[in-house]
Amino acid sequence: MKPQAFLVLILVSSLCSTVVVTAAEDPGRRFDVRQFGAKGDGKNDDTAAFQRALDAAGKAPGSIVDVPRGNYLFAGHINVPVGVTLSGVWQSVPAHNGIRDRGLPKPTDDGTTFLVTEGEGKEDGPAFLTLNTNSTLRGVVIYYPRQKVDDAPKPYPWAIAMRGKNPAVLDVELLNPFNGIDASQNERHLIRNVHGQPLRRGIWVDFIYDIGRIENVHFNPWWSMKPKLFQWQLEHGEAFIFGKSDWQYVLNTFCFGYKVGYKFVQTKSGMCNGNFLGIGADACATCVLVEQCSHLGLLISNGEFVAFKGEDPTMVEVTDTNRGSVRFVNCAYWGPCHQIAKIAGRGTVGFGDCTFSFWDAKREGRHAIQATGGSVLVRGCEFQLDRAQVSLDKDVARAIITDNLFKGSQMIDNRSEGVVRIANNAGMPKKGSAKGDTTE
Repeated sequence: MKPQAFLVLILVSSLCSTVVVTAAEDPGRRFDVRQFGAKGDGKNDDTAAFQRALDAAGKAPGSIVDVPRGNYLFAGHINVPVGVTLSGVWQSVPAHNGIRDRGLPKPTDDGTTFLVTEGEGKEDGPAFLTLNTNSTLRGVVIYYPRQKVDDAPKPYPWAIAMRGKNPAVLDVELLNPFNGIDASQNERHLIRNVHGQPLRRGIWVDFIYDIGRIENVHFNPWWSMKPKLFQWQLEHGEAFIFGKSDWQYVLNTFCFGYKVGYKFVQTKSGMCNGNFLGIGADACATCVLVEQCSHLGLLISNGEFVAFKGEDPTMVEVTDTNRGSVRFVNCAYWGPCHQIAKIAGRGTVGFGDCTFSFWDAKREGRHAIQATGGSVLVRGCEFQLDRAQVSLDKDVARAIITDNLFKGSQMIDNRSEGVVRIANNAGMPKKGSAKGDTTE
C-alpha cells in the first residue's frame, strides 16, 4: 500500500471512530453528580449538589444526570426539571430482601442508594423527589435509614411525586418509605419495575385525565416482617389506591400483608375506571375494596387474591357508597378467608369464569358471595367447597346466577325482592345416585 493511501485510511478510520463515540455517549448531555459536589459517603448532605446538577441538566432537556455507586444522604428534597433523567447504576430493579437474614447485600452495600431523612415525623411536607413533564427516575434504591424494623413506622411525606405530562419511574426499589409514589396531577405516568415495602401507602393515583400505566410493581415485606412493624402494616397499610383516573392500565402487580390491597375511592376529581390485568394480593385483610368507581367500569382479569388476615378476611368488598360497575374475569380466590365477596351499594358487580377455592374458614355457614344491594352477576364460576355459595338480600335489585359448577348441592339463599335468574348450575352427583343430568 502506498504511504499516502495508508494515511488516508487512518484518517477515515479515526473520523468514523470519533463520530460513533460522540453519537453513542453524547457527553454534552450527561452530567455526573460528583462533579457538582455530591459525596455519596452516607454522611454528608448531598441535597444541594444534586439540585445543582439537575438544574444544569435542565437547561438542555433530554439530558441525563448520572449517579455513580454510593450512599447519598438527603436532608432536603430535590426537583427533577422538565425533560431530565436522574439515573443510578441499576439496569433492573434490585432486591435487598437479605437485609434481615438471607445473606444478600444491604442497600448500603452496593449500587446507587438514596438515604432520605427529610420530613421525619410528618406526612404533609413536600415529596422527597418530584418529577415533572418528560422527566424520569431510574436505577436507584430509596431507603429511609431512620425507620426501625422492630417498631411502628415513623411518618414521612411521599418519597416520589409525579407531575406534568409523561413522568416515569423505572427500575426503582422503594425499600421502606412510609408513603411511596404520589402519581396524581399528571398525564400518562409510567411506573414500571418498582419493588419494595411501602409501609402506609404504596401508590396513590388521582386527577388523571390521560391514561396512566403501572407495570410490574411488587410490594412485599422484603425490608421487615418483625411482629410490631408488620402488624401495624396489616392494620393500616394500603398498597394501591385509585381516585380519578381515566383510563388506568395496571399490569402484573402484587402486594403482600396490607390492610387493603387495591382500594378505589371517589375524590373531588372523580373516580376510577380502568383495565387491571394479572394483579394479585396475598395475606391481606381485604384484597380489593371498592368504595366508589366509574360506571364505565373496573375490568379486573386474571387476578389472584388471598385474604386471611385481620378481623374479617374478605377477598372483595364493595361498600354501600358504590354506584359503578366492577367485573372480575378469570380470577382465582383462595386461602382461609371468611367470605369471597361482600357486595352493597347500587352498582353492578360481576364474576365470570372465576375459581373460588376457600371461604367460611370458621364454618359459620357464611356464603361465598354475600350481596345486600346492587346488581350481581355470577356466571361460569367454580365453587370448590361443599358450602353455601350465594346470598341475595331483599335490596338486591337484579341478579343472574347461571352455569356455575358446585362441589356439592346448590345452596343459594335468595331473599331478593328484585329480578333474579338462577339456572343451569351443576352440582356434584350425590353418592349412590344415578349418573346423568344433575343440573339445578
